[in-house]
Amino acid sequence: MLSKQAIMERAHELDFEDVGFTSAEPFTSQDKILQSHSEAYAWLKDIGVDLFTGTDPKSILPNACSIIVLIECYFREAFPASLEGKFGRCYLDDDRITRDGLTRRLKAFRSFLREDGIESAVPFNLPHRLAAARAGLGDFGKNCLFYSNKAARGSSWVVPLAVVVDRDFSPDEPTVGVGCPDWCRNACIAACPTGALESPRRIEPRKCISFLTYHGQGLTPLELREPMGVWLYGCDRCQEVCPRNQAWLAQELPMNAKVAARAPDFELSRLLHMDAAHYETRVWPHMFYMAFTDRWRWQMNAARAMGNTRDQRYVPDLIRALRENEDERVRAMAAWALGRLGGSDAYAALKTAANDSAEIVRNEIARTLTGFPMPVQDRQQ
Repeated sequence: MLSKQAIMERAHELDFEDVGFTSAEPFTSQDKILQSHSEAYAWLKDIGVDLFTGTDPKSILPNACSIIVLIECYFREAFPASLEGKFGRCYLDDDRITRDGLTRRLKAFRSFLREDGIESAVPFNLPHRLAAARAGLGDFGKNCLFYSNKAARGSSWVVPLAVVVDRDFSPDEPTVGVGCPDWCRNACIAACPTGALESPRRIEPRKCISFLTYHGQGLTPLELREPMGVWLYGCDRCQEVCPRNQAWLAQELPMNAKVAARAPDFELSRLLHMDAAHYETRVWPHMFYMAFTDRWRWQMNAARAMGNTRDQRYVPDLIRALRENEDERVRAMAAWALGRLGGSDAYAALKTAANDSAEIVRNEIARTLTGFPMPVQDRQQ
């Protein structure tokens, strides 16, 4: 019979940063939170994620007895500067599709358990962060994220992996709570670009940039476009300002060569004009939350980011998108972005496209031209 010590040793051999144990009792506190904020999380059911079911481990594995929680640091290596600030770091080396990294190690861990007759499940809808705190591996920040006790210098650059098993193991002492220093002055809440962090440990998920970039419906609301800045997929802002994360951010880390090699595939102009083949082979395998039919969302995000750079070199790209892109949401965002960048070329392109076939584009152009940063004599041409 495998002991906890043997399991911990194997986890470390497989390069997991930490490991802990908790019971398979239902996560009643999480269920209450979800029930009281059911409207805010209803969209998850529409995409096939049932968080409510995940609060009971026995609904995932009927004979569930314990949960083994593994801690993985997803920021062991540095990422190219061209990608940081545009993509959440947790997505930059995500192998859930390519299955060439973490997936293999997790599979090896489960095989190790199976050799001793232990069946397991790794559910996507179980509250992994709460499981990790219940297993004594860390606590929470005011930004709702989990902070490890040991990994990455006690930071939040980690992901807990909950492995539900059908064998009893004595649970570790829980560390559920908030570990933020009193002097942090709610830095994460103040820095949240869209105000999604409403108060300590309370978030409106539908205002979070992560949601807006890959699950938001339709054209991004006008009032959120500028606050979203150049984030294209996810956001790290609340982690970057957090005092608890500064020690790890100050580390001299080796460059992640795998991510660096594909950085050109995620350049703004490439994303704005990418065809289906580029999306399906170069982008989607690494950032898969947007389906093949949602390439427009990537392009819309790229157009918005271009506008927020205030960099004139993107004007030709945006004019091309306004003229040629088949999706009205992309054309509308290109119009908005051209208004942000300004200049005579942008103005002329907007005037030419003012009778676009889509009402959403016509409305965006009309609003943009009203406040366009051009001299009066140019507006009258």
